[in-house]
Amino acid sequence: MDLATVLIISDDVEFSRAITGRWQSERITPTFTLMGGDLCQALDADAFDVAIVGGVRPAGLSAVLQALDPAKPVLLICDETQNIREIRESQPRIMALRQYEGWLDALVLIVSEALRRSEALKRLCRAEQESVLLQQQATLGNYMREMLHNLNNALTSVLGNSELLLLEPGLLTANSRSQIETIRNMALRMHEILQRFASLEKELKVVATQTEKESTAKTRSAGAR
Repeated sequence: MDLATVLIISDDVEFSRAITGRWQSERITPTFTLMGGDLCQALDADAFDVAIVGGVRPAGLSAVLQALDPAKPVLLICDETQNIREIRESQPRIMALRQYEGWLDALVLIVSEALRRSEALKRLCRAEQESVLLQQQATLGNYMREMLHNLNNALTSVLGNSELLLLEPGLLTANSRSQIETIRNMALRMHEILQRFASLEKELKVVATQTEKESTAKTRSAGAR
């Protein structure tokens, strides 16, 4: 997955140092952004994937939690004086972890899982956006395919009438003849484009048929094995 960003909000330098130091032993280390509790009032929600809060002065803790994006995972590291149950009741979206022995290992596991979930949600969002775009393109393609016959008929009429007019040399002025020749040439160009659309449709059908045959063959081969 893409390199994730973990935001650490703390007024304790040792707290941040302990977390970043512990992560150095992991195979994948995220990017860390360090911030004091009094500086996070205007956070950019796109600047981090997971937030870790700990070692913040009690007077500023509530403001810090409220400033964080509710859509992003937030892990609060509590000391012995903080009541985890009260925190969870007042901030149900917050994950709370007590600083017991081995809490750094637990923190790495929890945050790593939150990052994997965040990446999966990002991929899902991108897939949904791509699906919507493909559906729009498919709708446009179907409409063009359905209108192809009508457009060909209209162009045939334009092209045929322009050719008939050009067969009467004495009927047209030089300026009118030049304009009708332009109409005929543009009609021919449009006809070539539509022919290319028709050819492309046939090519796509051939590719789809071939892909279906290959998929069926692979399925049968896998079943035989």
